[in-house]
Amino acid sequence: MFGKIIGAFVGDKLAKQTSAVGGAGGAALGVVAATVLRRMSLPAMIALGAGGYVAKKLIEKNEREKAAKSATTTADPDISPRQAA
Repeated sequence: MFGKIIGAFVGDKLAKQTSAVGGAGGAALGVVAATVLRRMSLPAMIALGAGGYVAKKLIEKNEREKAAKSATTTADPDISPRQAA
């Protein structure tokens, strides 16, 4: 019971930090996540954590590349896109 309450609290706090899910939805996801994690095996938890880490790094890399690309294209307005390529 305490695990569900803690999961709902953490899910609610995370939902308030993101714009995709509302507070009540985040609380529900927190309860579901706590239940799922309790039933997962240790290797599955490790694989899930590693996959999340890799996904985060790929997303950050793509954002850095987009920022660098937009910085180079907007750095010199005198160069047309044909000249830059």
